[in-house]
Amino acid sequence: MPGAHPDGSPKEYEETYVHQVYEHIASHFSSTRYKVSKAPEEPSDGSPPWPIVQRFLQELPKGSVGLDVGCGNGKYLTVNPDIFIVATDRSANLVQIANEHQPHSALVADNLWLPHPSSSFDFAISIAVIHHLSSRKRRVQAIAAILDTLRPGADSERGPSSGGKALIYVWALEQKTSRRGWDEGDEQDVMVPWVMKTKSDGHSNEQSQTFHRYYHLYRQGELEDDVVEAGGSIAQSGYEKDNWWAIAVR
Repeated sequence: MPGAHPDGSPKEYEETYVHQVYEHIASHFSSTRYKVSKAPEEPSDGSPPWPIVQRFLQELPKGSVGLDVGCGNGKYLTVNPDIFIVATDRSANLVQIANEHQPHSALVADNLWLPHPSSSFDFAISIAVIHHLSSRKRRVQAIAAILDTLRPGADSERGPSSGGKALIYVWALEQKTSRRGWDEGDEQDVMVPWVMKTKSDGHSNEQSQTFHRYYHLYRQGELEDDVVEAGGSIAQSGYEKDNWWAIAVR
């Protein structure tokens, strides 16, 4: 199993094993993601949204404006109709799909260099994105870029007011009960295959193509360390469905 960028720079490595892969598989990847239901009785086309992500978005005050950094196909944009989200992704093909979720907007952007004004947003989410960066320096830089967009808290005569907050999810190393079976002591930098099956025109036989995506598997406590290194503080953190998550503030 190859480690992180053994033969080139982190940027080139991610271009090959992350960005190009998602451009190729965007439509197929999107078709496998669930559609978030607006109400419990509405059907979805896959597993339900992660409860903590859904609760985070639904509990935001009406009129909140925030970011979805690494939005993929935009599956979280419709969770709460009373907020507005500016979504970004490195994949132009996924952004095109995400833009179907009006009135929200989506644009192509690198999560290391977000094109947003500093100290302006009420919230941000970054779900299963940071782990695609292949060095700690770049992962910390990405978290710092997200924190920079958040509205800072302010002191007043009435006491401190809450600033913006960011919910970040990353894949966990500790997931021995999952089908992947990784656990403490395993390699943290891994390649995860994506098998895309297609049918040739005029033929019933399926053809498959395998793409390999780079992931850094976070061990317990590592996400919190990266948030602090990026200049943030941890409001809450925990583990859900083979992922570590943290709510970070400036």
